[in-house]
Amino acid sequence: MITLDGGSLTLEQLNKILFENAKVTPCKDAMVRVTASRGAVEKIVLDGKVVYGITTGFGKFSDVLIPVEETAALQRNLILSHACGVGEPFSERIARAMLVLRANALLKGFSGVRPILIERLLDYVNEGIHPVIPQQGSLGASGDLAPLSHLVLTLLGEGEVFYKGEKRDTASVLAEKNIIPLELKAKEGLALINGTQAMTAVGVVAYLEAEKLAYQAERIAAMTFEGLEGIVDALDEDVHIARGYKEQVEVAQRMRKLLEGSQLVTKQGEKRVQDAYSLRCIPQVHGASWQVLGYVKEKLEIEINAATDNPLIFDDGDKVISGGNFHGQPIAFAMDFLKMGMAELANISERRIERLVNPQLNDLPPFLSPKPGLQSGAMIMQYCAASLVSENKTLAHPASVDSIPSSANQEDHVSMGTIGARHAYQIIANVRRVLAIEWICSLQAVEYRGVFLSSKEMKAWYQKGRNIVETISEDRVFSKDIEALASWMKESN
Repeated sequence: MITLDGGSLTLEQLNKILFENAKVTPCKDAMVRVTASRGAVEKIVLDGKVVYGITTGFGKFSDVLIPVEETAALQRNLILSHACGVGEPFSERIARAMLVLRANALLKGFSGVRPILIERLLDYVNEGIHPVIPQQGSLGASGDLAPLSHLVLTLLGEGEVFYKGEKRDTASVLAEKNIIPLELKAKEGLALINGTQAMTAVGVVAYLEAEKLAYQAERIAAMTFEGLEGIVDALDEDVHIARGYKEQVEVAQRMRKLLEGSQLVTKQGEKRVQDAYSLRCIPQVHGASWQVLGYVKEKLEIEINAATDNPLIFDDGDKVISGGNFHGQPIAFAMDFLKMGMAELANISERRIERLVNPQLNDLPPFLSPKPGLQSGAMIMQYCAASLVSENKTLAHPASVDSIPSSANQEDHVSMGTIGARHAYQIIANVRRVLAIEWICSLQAVEYRGVFLSSKEMKAWYQKGRNIVETISEDRVFSKDIEALASWMKESN
């Protein structure tokens, strides 16, 4: 059981919640803060004060005063009108992340919601009730309004949810679980949707998958290193310490460990003086991607514990400030950076694939074919990798440099962070498939050289690969192998 308090959630805990289905519970002290904050909102309503989003309309309608008796209707109308997302839904894992992150933000006690809203969000997490949330439609400022509105719809008993592997009407699932739909009170609709939890949820899942993938990329690169009889001198510790980047030093260190004892690697001058960059510069390029991951992790760990709605309530309601913490620019930049860092892992991988299959660049059978000419072997797998890499280059265009004014120019600068996060996740899926192709090719190359000559670590990695895809003894439908490896890479621990 993981306790949420609004300020100490970690990516490691989220990994357990999202990938291991760990249960969650609210911190009692945090709920005391939530109750006090709610009392402040109710006093504002009773006193008839003019406060944005509590007794006024939203966005350009912020100058429209709302009568006390209509404050609940105001919140319901907000959710209904803003639930206009389109496209395919986010995965259940991302929807689950959104529930957790929204609850954690509200637990900070600056939002003025009733404790029951937080309890219901966490009930959904623990019961495996995941809202169906369309991916497209957020500008990434004023919060992820459309996606979060679809999440909130399900709290009201409307919309759809994923439950036990099926997409169902929310009302039927809540009836089955004896859960009474909520009715929103003053400020609660706004508090639930004014935030960056869609882009951040996608970013969290993307980061967790990217981190795992970066480690796998090193193992796959090490196997290619063996398959091409790479020169290990380039991995020497002194070379990397001389430059000074911690991540580069660490990649080289892990590569040396992976290749320790290998009889397939070579030394300078034995077969050639130096390797091509895609082998020689693995620590430099992969290390730079690890620098990106470090930056992204730092920003995500701030954002998952941030108060991002508007207005925020301080000093028991004596200070209520309408600010802009919902603006997604920090995460937008982080996601665009993640796109570039991960795309480069595929870029260099595809170049290693080319060196594995091109007979002009190695002494292996052309295209690793068992019968060159009659059978094409890995020829078109390289085409596929090149296509994915090219697609990544278009997806890597920064979303954060774009902005379109909205709400009659009241919201005149937006982050497009959710688009950036979605594209980052697409890139990661593409990178995984490119690396799967490299793995297939490197398995074949090492097999030609003699697996018995591999390092201990690479023998184990070879066996993992061969448990999923068999050797290329004849041409077959290789897309099945690519997808099987990619699936294992995504879901393995």
